[in-house]
Amino acid sequence: MTDRLPQPLRSDARDNRDRILEVARALFAAEGLNVPMREVARRAGIGPATLYRRFPTKQLLVTEAFADEVHACRALVEEGLAHPDPWQGFCLVIEKTCELHARNRGFTETFLSAFPGATEVAASREYTLRSVAELAGRAKETGRLRADFVLDDLIVMLMANRGIHATSTTDQVTASRRFAALVIQAFRASPEHAPLPPPARLVSVAARKGL
Repeated sequence: MTDRLPQPLRSDARDNRDRILEVARALFAAEGLNVPMREVARRAGIGPATLYRRFPTKQLLVTEAFADEVHACRALVEEGLAHPDPWQGFCLVIEKTCELHARNRGFTETFLSAFPGATEVAASREYTLRSVAELAGRAKETGRLRADFVLDDLIVMLMANRGIHATSTTDQVTASRRFAALVIQAFRASPEHAPLPPPARLVSVAARKGL
């Protein structure tokens, strides 16, 4: 008997798959996970049957759509753990985590809720939390991270970061960077009034008068 090897996708099937993922990433990033599968199919210019043939469940589509974010999340916490200064490594994780999640609303929702069936995302969440706990322990030993920091504070940070809404991705990321700087100041054991990153313009000129 000869072993059956997996057959590569035909070019049209591969194109459909790539288009589905491209559309799903954009929709999930902008609107979150409540986007119906039929809307993904419509935006991709295919029928629902074609979508379900490639991705039988929404969980599978979510997992594939967020594969890059999962890898980026693992990479940034590993970068923080490898930093010779635990406090600076901790700050790096805060900054890059906020930016990663600011760019993709759907990934934040999946990360915070451990979306059922999205096992790779759930595993990434657990790895991130364990890694941040280890890094926070090291940073506390340096005396620069406040002693009462707990992992729940990281979740609160992500929930607050998710609440940032701007008219463009650029403003969204700009606002998130400033927010991360404020969070780091709050997490610092001793107050240090370092300059903040530039603000995003989220309110009208009239409302800003006097500030």
